Order: sequence, then C-alpha cells, then structure tokens
Amino acid sequence: MKNQKTALLVMDLQNGIVSRFGENQDILKPFQKAVEAARQNHIPVVFVRVGFSEGYPEVSPQNKIFSAMTKTGGMTFADSATRIHDSVEPKPNEPVITKYRVSAFAGSNLEIILRSQKIDSLVLCGISTSGVVLSTLREAADKDFSLTVLSDACLDIDPEVQRILIEKIFPRQAEVQSVNTWIGTLN
Repeated sequence: MKNQKTALLVMDLQNGIVSRFGENQDILKPFQKAVEAARQNHIPVVFVRVGFSEGYPEVSPQNKIFSAMTKTGGMTFADSATRIHDSVEPKPNEPVITKYRVSAFAGSNLEIILRSQKIDSLVLCGISTSGVVLSTLREAADKDFSLTVLSDACLDIDPEVQRILIEKIFPRQAEVQSVNTWIGTLN
C-alpha cells in the first residue's frame, strides 16, 4: 500500500460503545497501536462515530437498531457517549466523521473526504465487527476501495460472529491481518 493513498478508519471507538466492554482497557491496545503506527507512517487517521441531534430527527421508528434510543436517550451530539475514547484521542488535523446509521458512509461526509484526499485504500478497525466494520467493508468494497481489516482491532460482543466474519466473510473482500502484521507491511 502506498501511504499517500491509504487511510486508517477508526470506527465507533467512542465512550458509549467502548463502555459496553467494561473497564478492560487492554482491549483497546491494538487500536492504540494501529493509530500510532498510522501516524508515524503519515497515513491519515479518520475517526468515525455515531451520533444524533437532540430529539433524534434522524431516527426512523422503523429502524430496529436506533429507534429504542429515542425512548431511552443518549448518543446525542452533546452526550459524552459520542466522544471518541480518550485512549485514541484524535489530533487536531484528524477528521471526526459523524454517521447516522451503521455504515461509516451512511449520511456522513466520509466519501467526500476520502475522494478529496485521493485515498483509494482503507484499513478498517472498530466496534462492532458485525456492525460498523461489516457494513463499512461492504459499502467500501462496492465503492472500489482496496480494503484491509485489522483482525485484532475489531471487537464484537458475540465471539462466534466475530470468528465467522474475520475468518470466512471478510477475506472475500479484504485482506485480513493482525495489527502487527499490518505494521510490518509499512516498513
């Protein structure tokens, strides 16, 4: 991969989603390592979060994933749950994209930023593997991006779903590598 055409997407590593995995900060180490390696190798880091306006005008009652939130609250732009987790805090020049659905492209300016920077290769990591990573991978593949998924920088609540996606589904459309293997390709 050529550094000037590759970007690392760090998806849904935000307080309200990271907290679902408890206080185990070790789970974030692969993400931190990937972000640091990208920065050291001048690979743009793009952060993606999910968030909504007060009153949830972006949420349809027909949306099974997000409609419950309109009753319970949270995940609005003002809510700390939508802030990128401190362990991978964005630098001032790193975009933080807000999306309104599962895919990083849905309702966001992600594609405009990537195309403006002539990025044609994406390295994906995020929470959850069966949510944002899967949806973004599928859409990015349809948009003809070259893709790499960082297997140990993807988390899912369901270990069996995680295994099937990483071992069987993702390799059909992406290179699947550990963070260390990916870092080895950068030198």
